[in-house]
Amino acid sequence: MTSSFVTTTDGVQIFYKDWGPKEARPIMFHHGWPLSSDDWDAQMLAFLQKGFRVIAHDRRGHGRSAQVDFGHDMDHYAADAAAVANHLDLKNAVHIGHSTGGGEVARYVAQHGQPNGRAAKAVLVSAVPPLMLKTDANPGGLPIEVFDGFRAALAANRAQFFVDVPAGPFYGFNRPGATVSQGLIDNWWRQGMAGGALAHYHGIKAFSETDQTADLKAITVPTLVLHGDDDQIVPIDASARMSAPLLPNGTLKVYPGLPHGMLSTHPDILNADLLAFAQS
Repeated sequence: MTSSFVTTTDGVQIFYKDWGPKEARPIMFHHGWPLSSDDWDAQMLAFLQKGFRVIAHDRRGHGRSAQVDFGHDMDHYAADAAAVANHLDLKNAVHIGHSTGGGEVARYVAQHGQPNGRAAKAVLVSAVPPLMLKTDANPGGLPIEVFDGFRAALAANRAQFFVDVPAGPFYGFNRPGATVSQGLIDNWWRQGMAGGALAHYHGIKAFSETDQTADLKAITVPTLVLHGDDDQIVPIDASARMSAPLLPNGTLKVYPGLPHGMLSTHPDILNADLLAFAQS
């Protein structure tokens, strides 16, 4: 098991983990906002045990990567992922992205992973594409006031905001009868606070205002779209149910009652479906 850094073309150090046999089929994981590669623990350990090579990186400004004050947008996110994939010479890889990481995967595969054949499959889990923001052309999106509220809460008291999100809507712990995991809440807070406030602040614009319709239409590799229908962070009607029809080779699977953070609350269910897709 190794972890190291790669330096991007614009001079940013990106932290990554690379575990497992180097000749094995690679799966690269792309984390959500404002977290880090640690959010994939339950998947990386499971797929490592299944014989895969598993890779995950911390997005610029997040986790252990450099806290730079530039490049906090989807183009740079995808280019950073490409820097890791190219450095490790990943081929025939499955790219799995959660939330903002799903947007990163969509742009990476469309612009970097298909032309050179590095990406063989993609999975978008609780992902932000095609566009979260409500506009005249996207009336089902969320109003700008929602994201302005995120920015205001982060700027006022990031530490408290990063307690309130996982303790409430992210994992569905605000639902009646929910089984609350304090460990998940604490781990979310730990990952978030390890990153930079500026990257997180600008990241809100990146995940909410980036129209990825063209990315989705350009992805020709088999793509699995997974979403819980009780996702309170990225509502399914404005995301997965719109993304899947745009994908030339896409399949949608909906999980009744599951939250945005279902990879952590229900890893047994999600890992089984991810494994079946990776092996298909």
